[in-house]
This record gives sequence, structure tokens and C-alpha cells, in this order.
Amino acid sequence: MRNKIVAGNWKMNTTYDEGENLIKGIIEKKSTVKSDVTLIVAPPFTHLCCFAEPLQKAGVGISAQNCANHEKGAYTGEISAAMLASIDVQYCIIGHSERREYYGETNDILLEKVKLALKYNLTPIFCIGEKLSEREAGKQFEVVKTQLQTVVSQLSAVDFAKIIIAYEPVWAIGTGKTATSAQAQEVHAYIRTVLKETFGAAADNTSILYGGSCNPATAPELFSQPDIDGGLIGGASLKADDFIAVASAF
Repeated sequence: MRNKIVAGNWKMNTTYDEGENLIKGIIEKKSTVKSDVTLIVAPPFTHLCCFAEPLQKAGVGISAQNCANHEKGAYTGEISAAMLASIDVQYCIIGHSERREYYGETNDILLEKVKLALKYNLTPIFCIGEKLSEREAGKQFEVVKTQLQTVVSQLSAVDFAKIIIAYEPVWAIGTGKTATSAQAQEVHAYIRTVLKETFGAAADNTSILYGGSCNPATAPELFSQPDIDGGLIGGASLKADDFIAVASAF
């Protein structure tokens, strides 16, 4: 049975004090979420060291938003997977659409990051998805297949079993356009089909999260779809009430 997961990606938001208050709110309200739903939060790097312990005590996972594609060395400003593991970070978002778009991260770079995260026992939340131009050209399936085949399909069966996939329809994030639950389900089902081509029945156990501006209003219908196992939440994760409301949609 696949894990139900709601992960909050704070992006470049919250000062330390704001983040601390947000964490307190999530922990206080966590009891209203069903016990079979895994909550994960991904604060900025500056917050990780201090937030790891209270979150883990409360049964909430903690994730980094990124990691380096090098193990160590002269890479000023980078944070390695080993560093994250040393402060008890459990997950790492890799390949987010903003990292691909603004920082030029290629599938080759992302494969290096995924492998390093796995080496240090971090669970990758690997993001894939098409842009508006690609969706309008009918290339959404081609795009996600390439992103999967060049990274996830290169993993061993053992490592594949440890990964989480997040589908981001980039065209539906901050554009005013909305992906319907049917459109989201269609791509999620296709993702699982592609994964089965390499890993067989093991793909049925892979959690695939939806990352297209999911909020308390849209979450119930999205999470009712057979291949949508939760959400990678952006803006709605910055308010404890909204984040818990999304997680309670299961």
C-alpha cells in the first residue's frame, strides 16, 4: 500500500522566527491529520538544524529543498547530502521546476544529486513536469518520460524503492491556469506506467505527489484520484491551518 504524503515546500520564505512559529502551529494541529498520512516540511537551509529535533519528536519529517551534485570540495555556497544527513534531515527535494528553470539544472546534474542523496540515506522527492509551451504542444507525456528515463530509470531496484516522485505541471503554477483533477490523474497514471516499464510491479508502491498549486479547496478532489498519493505544497504550506487542511483532505 502506497504512503500518503503531504510535503510543504517553503521555498525562500520565512525568517527564522516566522519559521519557528509556523512549525509550532503545524505541530499543535497535527493531531487532526489521520495517522496514515506522512507530513513533511522543507524549510530554508538556515532553519534545518534547529527544526529537525522538534519536528521528528512530533512525527513530522524534515526535508531540504536542494542538495549539491558534488560530495564535498571547493563549491562555495553549496550544501552536500552528507551535511544534511549529519543534522538528521530525512528527505531532499531534487529537480524542482524552479531549480531547473532558474539555475539550469539538467537531468545529468539531477541524477548525480539523486545518487548522492541516496548514498547518505536521504529520501529524494524527485520533481518532474512540463512547461506551458510543452503542454500546449501536446508534449507533456514525452517530457515527463524523458525526465524519468534519464534519472529514475538509471537507479537500481533497491534505490528506486526509496524514491518519491512529485509531478509539477509548471504551466499551472502561478499562471492563473489550473490543472483539473482529471488532467493530473492522467499524467500520474502515465508516470506509473513509465516506471513499470523499468521496475515492474514495484512501481505500484511508489508515492507520486501532485505539485500544481494544491490548496485546501482543491486537495479533496485531487487526493481522491487513484494515482495521486498526496501533494508537494507551496504557498498553502506557509500557513499552518492551510497546510493541515490539505493534509486532512485524505
